[in-house]
Amino acid sequence: MSNTATPAAAPAQDTQQAAQLLFQLGTGYIASSALYIATKLTIADKLAKGPRTAASLAADAGVQEDGLYRVLRTLASLGVFEETEPRTFALNAAGELLRTDRPDSIHPMALWLTEPFHFRVYAEMMHSVKTGQPAADKVAGKPVFEYLGEHPELSAVFNDAMTQFSGAVAPAAVKAYDFSGINTLVDVAGGHGEVLMTVLRAQPQTRGILFDIPHVIDGAKPRIAQAGLADRLDTATGDFFKAVPAGDAYIMKHIIHDWDDERATTILKNIRSAMTSRDGRLILLETVLQPGNDPDLGKLIDIEMLLMPGGRERTAEEFRALLAKGGFALTKVVPTESPLSVVEARPQ
Repeated sequence: MSNTATPAAAPAQDTQQAAQLLFQLGTGYIASSALYIATKLTIADKLAKGPRTAASLAADAGVQEDGLYRVLRTLASLGVFEETEPRTFALNAAGELLRTDRPDSIHPMALWLTEPFHFRVYAEMMHSVKTGQPAADKVAGKPVFEYLGEHPELSAVFNDAMTQFSGAVAPAAVKAYDFSGINTLVDVAGGHGEVLMTVLRAQPQTRGILFDIPHVIDGAKPRIAQAGLADRLDTATGDFFKAVPAGDAYIMKHIIHDWDDERATTILKNIRSAMTSRDGRLILLETVLQPGNDPDLGKLIDIEMLLMPGGRERTAEEFRALLAKGGFALTKVVPTESPLSVVEARPQ
């Protein structure tokens, strides 16, 4: 008689649900690819005036009808668009958010997340798991931010996505956190300045400095002028691994998560050295990972950080330890209505 216990058979319904889950995960790249097609072809804009046939959409987009129909049918089955009549499609709530003319549009982020460059990188995930090095470096032959700087079209997709995300995060941060009392706020690696401009609108007594690499700042300047903030918002370029502009407070949105602890500490030390006030503030807008296995966007973005720049998402305690290495003490974590929290630190 064997002493080995035989596992109890799982109920058929549980087995079917588990199998369905695995199929959904296994085919996720198909859904992402279909979403890319609809986003790239601006199908939602083409449906803004009402339902249209796959034939008219394909003619408008310059693609083959049958292929587009099958893509849209798949998306409709997943909750994006509706097939109101055979081979005729209309917008629904998810499709509406892909319109480029909506202030809350997620078209830029959807385009970045489903961009073919991502698929090439994720095909090399095993490289990151085995070596701990970014898969993007293997695919691009260089660090991802260097690669973006050399590919203006892809860089524009990335920067537009970050600006759109900032447009959702910044108002939530201003609503949840008190930015008053800051004389000069430096936005380190602030992209096109959406976060900083949002804070300056809410705090008219504060001046700002937007700091990033030259080609990003070039893209930010027209936005600053259009916002009417050129008299209070200066720009500067440079390398935050070497130095940052002086100010009494600093803000970074989704920057520290790009880097491992060693490189993140270098950035923090440079900010600490440039900070002009012992009462200054460091304000990070970051995901703060929670314990447990509940669904968490931050855990997915953590994989993005592993594969793309080589960074990571962190828990509150990991932020506390990291900030201490950089010369700061964690003072508070303030959740917001967005996926990011405000992580405040003061000089030690």
